[in-house]
Amino acid sequence: MKTRLTQTLIPILALAGGIAQALAGDGTVATLEVANPSEFARPDTLISLDLNRLGVTAGPLQVWNGEAAQPTQLIDDDGDGAPDRMVFLTDLGAAALHHYRVNRQSAEQKTASRVQAEISIREGGAWEDSKYVGGSFTNVAQVTNPPQYTDHSEWIRYEGPGIESDRVGYRVYLDWRNGFDIFGKKTTDLVLQDVGQDGYDSYHEMSDWGADILKVGESLGAGGYGYWNGEQVVLVSDVQERSASIRANGPLQASLDIDYTGWNTGGETVDLTATLSMQAGSPMVNVDLETSAGLDRLAIGVVAHPGTTLLVGDLDITGEAWSYMASFGAQTLFEDNLGMVVMFRKKDLIEQTRDENSYVLVMHPRGTRLSYAFGALWSGHPGGVDSQDALEAWLQREVEIRTLPPRIRLKTAASAAVADMAPLDVARAIGQSEMERRGDSLSYGGWDAVRRSPASWTYTTGLLMEAMDDLAGAAGESVFAELGQRTMDSYLDDRGGIHTYDLESFNIDHINSGKMLQRLYARTGEDRYRAAIETLASQLERHPRTSEGAFWHKQRYPHQLWLDGVYMGMPFLAGVGVMQNDTHKVEEAADEFLIARKHLRDAETGLYYHAWDEAKQQPWADPGTGLSQYFWGRGLGWYAMALVDILDVIPADMKELRSELIGIVPELADALIQYQDTTGVWYQIIDQPQAPGNYREASGSAMFTYFLAKAVNRGYLPESYREPALRAYGGLVDEFVAIYADGSYHVTNICEVAGLGFGRDGSYRYYMSEQVMENDPKGLAPMILAALQAAELQK
Repeated sequence: MKTRLTQTLIPILALAGGIAQALAGDGTVATLEVANPSEFARPDTLISLDLNRLGVTAGPLQVWNGEAAQPTQLIDDDGDGAPDRMVFLTDLGAAALHHYRVNRQSAEQKTASRVQAEISIREGGAWEDSKYVGGSFTNVAQVTNPPQYTDHSEWIRYEGPGIESDRVGYRVYLDWRNGFDIFGKKTTDLVLQDVGQDGYDSYHEMSDWGADILKVGESLGAGGYGYWNGEQVVLVSDVQERSASIRANGPLQASLDIDYTGWNTGGETVDLTATLSMQAGSPMVNVDLETSAGLDRLAIGVVAHPGTTLLVGDLDITGEAWSYMASFGAQTLFEDNLGMVVMFRKKDLIEQTRDENSYVLVMHPRGTRLSYAFGALWSGHPGGVDSQDALEAWLQREVEIRTLPPRIRLKTAASAAVADMAPLDVARAIGQSEMERRGDSLSYGGWDAVRRSPASWTYTTGLLMEAMDDLAGAAGESVFAELGQRTMDSYLDDRGGIHTYDLESFNIDHINSGKMLQRLYARTGEDRYRAAIETLASQLERHPRTSEGAFWHKQRYPHQLWLDGVYMGMPFLAGVGVMQNDTHKVEEAADEFLIARKHLRDAETGLYYHAWDEAKQQPWADPGTGLSQYFWGRGLGWYAMALVDILDVIPADMKELRSELIGIVPELADALIQYQDTTGVWYQIIDQPQAPGNYREASGSAMFTYFLAKAVNRGYLPESYREPALRAYGGLVDEFVAIYADGSYHVTNICEVAGLGFGRDGSYRYYMSEQVMENDPKGLAPMILAALQAAELQK
């Protein structure tokens, strides 16, 4: 039966203050806070929100900043005639917090277009072999080239689709050249509608608006794509059919698709779709490529003109951070300065190279998809880039803008209903939605959409399936447990071998899913579960350790103890000890908590640093202490969850061992409560809520909520801790549980990942640079677990 939250929780759910009040009764669809994580201003920032996320299915919608209407656009992404997304444009002050509301009131003044995409073809004439003669130009939404079309057929105005912002314009040759060309603009007005109306040569001459400024030749031009065969770029030339279509046409965002059917790369034949989009105020084109089948070593880049300087950005960065390759010099047809840039996520890069015509980035798509961006900065544009120093300064800012997106705190009228739901109902709704989204995709042979990679034996799978298993027990619905068993079974062969598991990597993360196997073995007694458990246990027997016996996080992370690893390995190891009647293993597992406390706990705050390098050699480690620099929320969350979970495993008669761990519980609880936000939740970097870019983070908050509630439920904490535990749960659902227009439940604001080493320097900026996701199991599973403990706490 659904019940309201207890009287203790009711005032907590009102802590959103003005945000919640603004949703009441005035037709407001949503309110949002947008924080600029940079110390510099970000003019012309485009904020994009799915209508489904906003809890609505149609417009009209308008964004307001106080009484001022923000430029707003609805976009139909799938071409079905109904809007899917709302974008609005705003100026973000340096490290500033801005407030907006979304309602259905129309703005009095229409937003002027600052971007456009177009395709224009001749009609009313006739084909004479491969040339179109006569007729006049007409803009169309879609075009498919006839078989006779080729370069200089004079059928498509300026030879292909065009796209522009108020900064610069581009055209793509819709023929065998597939060239990417630049229209340098001396104005901020939109000009494509007039370009080429008076013939195919006029735009090669400098005019009042500007001109075609780039010599493309047989290169990638201003940011094109192809295939790297090991020696050179294979352009998208040998194609059975080309077509282009307009997806959106301003006023704030414009986009178009180019479809290539039957592209012969020289070794494989695939279909390719490229989506190009631009926003107001930016010279950059965002590109999304998708192939009909996996095609590794896609090539992207720019033309390599003689005398140009090649610039490559920092590659000693985390995988999801952005970097760049750029060229600069007097490389226009008019011999003035031009910077061309390609931006990409480091994780996607295989190598930077070149061939005779182009500077090249060889890329590894994620499955069948690759995203990147390109742009041109011409000295002839008002306020344009006229020196290499100016280009490099612009590049550094653009990299930060892409790597550190604005922090968005969204409250919708649709999601307000979650406040009236019992915690068990919240857990059930999240679990059901996750099953509908995921299906069996996490099983062996599936595709993990969150990690954007093939499904594998990984800690997040076990974490999610344990949460589903707990939900099945609490809700009395076996479908959740069946998913858990089916998923884990898919990785085991008949003898208990584990598909995709690599023991020799000595990665302690790979142990965590073993806890789900322990449940299944206890439930069924099947030999294959026992065999798989023994395999994982054998890793821990050989696993490298610190001098005090703490487990290294991974073989490639020598001498390092991470908080994450305590959760990944120690409850499992204690369970192995119980199963094998080996008390030494149970003691080893408990000792890990004590060693972590000894080295990672800060005496002043009571919080724990993310990691410790015993050798004190890692770039991220303090040379004196070996400690990392910051208190990362989820890192400590792993430790907190492990602390209350291992106590479920350690036998009651091992009283002294249990007492040592139970003694840590109130100490840690007091430290966490000291840094609990007024909303009830915690920040990504726990002790720095006011630092630019820091944000309320779901996974760590869910883990702390679980820890506090379970500790009260188990008697490790007295009743006085019930209030902060319930306050944490109230904030958790208010801040992070979203109900979409389609009725599905989502968990938002989850830090995707954070680690140390291999480009991750442990700086504050690093922890801010990792992507913020929704429905990542590292946040969604602890959310379910926290809700189940809150349900028990309310009994």
